[in-house]
Formats: sequence, C-alpha cells, structure tokens
Amino acid sequence: MTNEIGERAVRGSLWLFAVNVVSKGCQIAITLVLAALLTEDGLGVVSLVVSLVNIGQVVQSAGVYDVISRTNRDPRQLAGTVLTSSIGGGATLAALLMLTAEPLGTALGAPATLIRVAALSLPFTAIGGVQMAMMHRDLDFRRRMLPDAGGMVLGTAVTIVLAALGSGPLAVAVGLVCNAIAQPVLAVVAGARVWPGWDRESAREALRWTAVVGPGAVVATLLINVDYLTIGHVLGPSAVGVYSLAFRIAWMPYIVVAVVLGGVMFPVCAELIRSGQCVSGAVLRFTRAALMITSGLFVVIALLADHVVLFGERWAPAGPVLMTLCAYGLGLGLLHTWYQVIRAAGHARWYLALEVTHLVALLSALAVTTRHGVLAVAIAQAAIVWLLVPLTWWVLTRHGLAFPPCELGRTTAGLLTASAACAAVARLLPDTDGVAGALLAGLALLGVYAAVVLPLNREAVRELRGSL
Repeated sequence: MTNEIGERAVRGSLWLFAVNVVSKGCQIAITLVLAALLTEDGLGVVSLVVSLVNIGQVVQSAGVYDVISRTNRDPRQLAGTVLTSSIGGGATLAALLMLTAEPLGTALGAPATLIRVAALSLPFTAIGGVQMAMMHRDLDFRRRMLPDAGGMVLGTAVTIVLAALGSGPLAVAVGLVCNAIAQPVLAVVAGARVWPGWDRESAREALRWTAVVGPGAVVATLLINVDYLTIGHVLGPSAVGVYSLAFRIAWMPYIVVAVVLGGVMFPVCAELIRSGQCVSGAVLRFTRAALMITSGLFVVIALLADHVVLFGERWAPAGPVLMTLCAYGLGLGLLHTWYQVIRAAGHARWYLALEVTHLVALLSALAVTTRHGVLAVAIAQAAIVWLLVPLTWWVLTRHGLAFPPCELGRTTAGLLTASAACAAVARLLPDTDGVAGALLAGLALLGVYAAVVLPLNREAVRELRGSL
C-alpha cells in the first residue's frame, strides 16, 4: 500500500472500530438484559425474528452497495439509482413479511405480531445502507459515528426500557424499528445526503454486479441465520435461546474486529486495484491484524465460557456451545477478510462459489446434526468453516492475491504459544463470582496473551505505529 492509502486505511479502521465498539457494546447490553429478563423461549423468539429481518436486509440490497465503492462513474448518480431500487425492494419485502407473518410464525414458533413490527424497519435500513456505502467509498468512517452508533444507542435505550417494563420480545422489535428510522435521519445530519434518482447506465452496472454478488450476499446471510431457523423448526424456541446466547457472545470479536477490518479492506483493495498496484501486502497486513486481535479475544471467551451461568443457571448448557463457536468465529473472521480482496479484485463468481459451497455443506450438516442438539450444530459450524479456509487460500493463490504463507509463521507460533499460556494461567485463577470477577479474569488473560504475542510480532506492531 502507498503511504497515503495506508494512513487512510488505519484512520478508517480506528473510526470504524470506534463505531463498532459503541454499536456492538449496545448489542452486548441488550443481550445481558434479555438474558436476565427473558426465558430461553423468549430469547429464542427474539433471535428468530431478528434472523428474518437480517435476511430481508440483505435481500433488499442484494450486495449492490459494494458497487458504489468500485464504480468508475459518478458515485452519487449511481448511489441515487441504487437508493431508488433499494427502497422499492425494502418496501416490497416489508409488505411480503407482513402478509406471510402468520404462516412464518407458525413454522418457526414466533408470534406473527413480532414479525410484522420488525418488518417495518426494512425500507429505512435500505436508505441507511446507501448512505453508509458512500462513506465507505471515501474511507470516511468518522461520519458513521453519528448515524450508526447514534441510531444503535437510541434503539438500545428503547429496547431496554420496554423490556424492563415487561414488554418481553416485543421490546426488541420496537427497538429495531427505532434504530432503523434514526439511522438515515442522523446520516443526513452527518452530511451523507443521497437523493433518489434513476440513470439507465448506472442501473445496468448495479444489475451486473448484483447478478453475481447479490446471490453471494444472500447466501452469506443465510449462513449466519439458517442455523437459528433450523434449530427453531426442529428443536423449538427454547433451544434457539440457548444457542443464540452462545452465538451472540462468540459473534462479538468477529463483528468488532474482523468486520471492521473487512469493511476497510474492501475499499482499500479496490483503490489499489484501480491504480494498478499489488494487493498481496495489504492482504498480509489485514490477515495478520485479524488473527492477532481476534485470536486473543476468542481464547479468553472460550476459557471463561462457563461464566454464562452468571445470567442464570438455566443458561449452563450454553457454555460448551460457546467454546465451540469461538473456533467457528475465528475461522469465519479469516474467511471474511479474504473474501473482501476476492470481491474487490473483481472475482465475484469465485466468491459466490465459495459461499454456495459453504451453504450446501452447512445445510447438509444441519440435516444430520440438528436433532442431536445445539452443541452438535456448533461443532458442525466450526468444522465446515475450517474446511473452507484452505479452499479460499487456493482461490487467493490462483488469482495472484496471496502472500507467501511463511510470512505468517511467526504470528501463528505466537498465537499458539499465547493460547497455551492463557490456558495455563486460567487454571491458576481463583474462582470468581459475579460479572466484575469475570471481567477481571478476562482482563488478566488478555494481559497474558498480549505479553506473549506482541514481542513475537514486533514487525507488525511497528507497521501499525508507523501508519498512525
């Protein structure tokens, strides 16, 4: 990377990290409150409805937001065209979910009212998606703080207040709608003004991109939601509740770190490719950063997985599931990082092929494992993700996007050594009661991890300091 692009990438990563810390911190707060106030059935119902909305959000955009970062034409003209089509798609999906809420609710064991209320958020998230895409193109993640984090804070406040007043799962659906409405409004305040329009050539470019990336985006969303839907159908909402608590906790390092780095990596690689530069150096830096940071977080979470009983003894079965999903999250973060460069380099068909392979393997595994319980599902998730890692590396190598594997040798050795050290120290830590004790134990283990990893990766640390 050139110095200018590298500096913009680091600044973008820091701002996007700050945005995610706030927004995902809000999600953690919601998870803690819901785990304390709701039963397993209640949390399961919430997870099922949120999964439906997540799938709807991706279907309405069909991955087209990425083309705004890659286009060589007027990005505002293209963004206006995308905004028009996305709003139409969001409104159509919202109407469809409202009309089919009864049969969907019966199939999944979720109240139809929750589905109808949550569906109202879709047209508003369509607007926010285009506004965020314009910020991504310019690596201007600073402006995302107000709409993204601000909207999430408002939605979280509404959810927690309503849950405390006894609204149950309905509190989450109302909070989703409040967040969705606030996001585009606050984005306009932050200066992200995109107006609906229509340009035939822009529509054709967006359609060409959507024809390949759109199915990939839908498949990617199914990959992280189909387990909820399958568990709900086979085992019921109570099992979804146990699984979703573990998944929400294991999901945090992936969202806060891997998704942040991936969000910056796509426009960075797109800009490098537009200027005719090699991207392998950027791939190495982002891969190393993703592994170093997420590994530590996942190791600590796995070692403290039995602390889920702090939310109540009824959540004890979530502990082994959480440990297994940490391995899943680490592998998924690696795949997400590499998928960004594959897509940015224009190899969207390979990205789609990898995602479809993943989905087919997962659906096949779920058909066999779901009836054996949520731990079996978690094991299948982790195994399939790590089978995809060497296949994705082969795709990177085939297209000249990979770095020499030996470059990661020292990093990998450091990660294994640090993980072993954390496991040894965890056995020496005294038993802790309460959230404060768990947090102190987590901080102690993170300190051990950093003390081992950082000295073994001085070069990576110097690169980061030099960019700041």
